[in-house]
Amino acid sequence: MSPSRGAGRALMGPSRGAGRALMGPSRGAGRALMGPSRGAGRAPTSQPRGRRRRGSGDGAPVVPDVTFSSYYGRPVVKASPWEADIPAYLLLGGVAAGSSLLAAGADLSDRPTLRRTARLSAFAAIALSFAALVHDLGRPSRFVNMLRVAKPTSPMSMGTWLLSAYGPLVGLAAAGELRPWLPRWAGRLLGPSARPAGLAASAIAPGVAAYTAVLLADTATPAWHESYRELPFVFVGSAAASAGGLAMISTPVAEAGPARRLALIGACLELAAEQRMSESAGLAAEAFETGPAGRLVTAGKALTAAGALTAVVAGRRRWSAAVAGLALFAGSACTRFGVFEAGQASARDPKYTVVPQRERADSANAQRVVASGNELADHRRAGDLAGDQ
Repeated sequence: MSPSRGAGRALMGPSRGAGRALMGPSRGAGRALMGPSRGAGRAPTSQPRGRRRRGSGDGAPVVPDVTFSSYYGRPVVKASPWEADIPAYLLLGGVAAGSSLLAAGADLSDRPTLRRTARLSAFAAIALSFAALVHDLGRPSRFVNMLRVAKPTSPMSMGTWLLSAYGPLVGLAAAGELRPWLPRWAGRLLGPSARPAGLAASAIAPGVAAYTAVLLADTATPAWHESYRELPFVFVGSAAASAGGLAMISTPVAEAGPARRLALIGACLELAAEQRMSESAGLAAEAFETGPAGRLVTAGKALTAAGALTAVVAGRRRWSAAVAGLALFAGSACTRFGVFEAGQASARDPKYTVVPQRERADSANAQRVVASGNELADHRRAGDLAGDQ
């Protein structure tokens, strides 16, 4: 007979339990050898489990307040690629527009010297303004290409058409002042057309003075966009002040009365609009008060106020009038360059974009909470009335 099953198992080798013992320690023992358990590694705390600390012992919050910023501090809005050509274009366009208005008034009030000075100033300013614009564009054909479309909702398109209509009229009016130095046939041709051209140019001049402000405010640049209400008034006032100041420099005192009045009106409008802009622009107003832009804007305000005061006190004296006119012109230049630099600085700093967006989002959330609370209260009143009935 063969051996029994038990004897066979004994011959085959050790049982499973013995094999496990030979293989090594159990899992629990292995964990003990590997190190302390998870619970053993935790330090005992006095706080009950499941409750979080809301603050430290001195009252400071454990989690700091959230600071909203852009991705690694990079600008959210790309700054415009414009350089010094554009603020010069803004300044000279305003000078041309104000001078056209002054020339039309001098023509209608029979002041030939002031009319001649203002017409020639307008022509020189708009020619230099065109040159600055074309230099920024790179090629004259790019300006011509913008005339392919007339889009009323685009400030750039409308500005292109305004300049295209305004420039030839100013040139024709200025050519009428050069009749003594032109051939006789040219003088006969230009003589009757000078006044209508000058009056037509003065009708377009307010649009030329204001459209550049609308163009800047229509961009996503924070400082310009947040000032869209006041910026056109700043530019129009600056145009009047600079044109009046230039005429005060180049015109005898006997005929410079309209120039002084125009300069004073423009200076008051510019200063009032700038004050209003600093109050209503919110965080973006900081861009007009700090850095190089702040220094330029402050200098512009000081020069404009000093020029206006000098024109009131001693504007009827030749040298005082010239000094006042120079201060007004320099103040207008500082204002234009300061506004330009403020826009560029606000585009480079992401806080001028992120913080107002966060504030608008918080305000919208608060309004939704209030609206939902009012709606819930209305439902409760309706339920109470239904229960009473």
